[in-house]
Amino acid sequence: MQPLKGIRIVEMGGIGPAPFCGMMLADHGAEVLYVHRPGQPPNPRDPLLRGRTAVEVDLKSPEGIAQVRELAAGADGLIEGFRPGVMERLGLGPAELHAANPRLVYGRMTGWGQTGPLAQAAGHDINYIALAGALHAFGRAGEKPTPPVNAVGDFGGGGMLLAFAMSAGLLQARISGQGSVIDCAMTEGAALLMSMVWGFRSTLGWRDERGVNILDTGAHFYDTYETADGKHVAIGAIEPQFYTQLRAVTGLDADPDFNAQMNPAAWPALKDKLAVLFRTKTRDEWCALMEGTDICFAPVLSMAEAPAHPHNVARGAFIEREGVVQPAPAPRFSAPQLSTSSTTSKS
Repeated sequence: MQPLKGIRIVEMGGIGPAPFCGMMLADHGAEVLYVHRPGQPPNPRDPLLRGRTAVEVDLKSPEGIAQVRELAAGADGLIEGFRPGVMERLGLGPAELHAANPRLVYGRMTGWGQTGPLAQAAGHDINYIALAGALHAFGRAGEKPTPPVNAVGDFGGGGMLLAFAMSAGLLQARISGQGSVIDCAMTEGAALLMSMVWGFRSTLGWRDERGVNILDTGAHFYDTYETADGKHVAIGAIEPQFYTQLRAVTGLDADPDFNAQMNPAAWPALKDKLAVLFRTKTRDEWCALMEGTDICFAPVLSMAEAPAHPHNVARGAFIEREGVVQPAPAPRFSAPQLSTSSTTSKS
């Protein structure tokens, strides 16, 4: 089922978050026209560029500008990830394109946003999540902040947020007949992803430092541990019933020190005990004991290992295209399953 089938999107070629948005829209049925520079077509082996129709355009020529205007005039949406003002200087800004197509949803993806003191500055994911207050939270106690690759700014707070915004804008345009301009800034998206932690600061006493809180490796029951074979497992036994199972399976139910589950002062010592325990078995041996239980357990798999895990195989979570193993489109849509009673005609 492809919920965006019939939607046409013009994507101005770029890198990172805007292509991720284009991938999400294409994965769910939209026709995405990927506008690229002469001689630089989308790489079919790049998962972020899958599902596109390539359109070669020379944006330095009047003919190329006219071509993009014509594409936008017949499209439902456009996405671009240039610095603020670039599209306007090309004559392809929202005002010009909306004059010909008032229903157009115009999605703009930047790091700092279209306005503000930093709007024209260069930057990358690490800079955006730093300013958002997110990077400060990633890392272990006493260590410097650790960037979570570029998942939080570029993709979670950028491309995914823009894909949501485009979908919302397209729905609004269908209802009202009026398009919109979306200002999607990775700084604000990264901050938004931290909403629960912002709430914890006022409701649960979340400390504004790394590695000392319940979800940031401060707690012994929410962390990764090395196993006998040098691999790792992930434990997330927060709720009392899950913590009870963890203690039962590991034999720690006999150790009264572990009764102090929610006492932060006890966490370092309990973590040391768990570290010693998990090094007594291999990762596979711990999987045999814990996987599929309510302990909240998972092996820490490498990117090479994840596609072969039985659960991921059963779900079809990974696919192969152009010889490249990559995550499958998600989430999944299906038609509703009607009950027999609702489909049977009454006599």
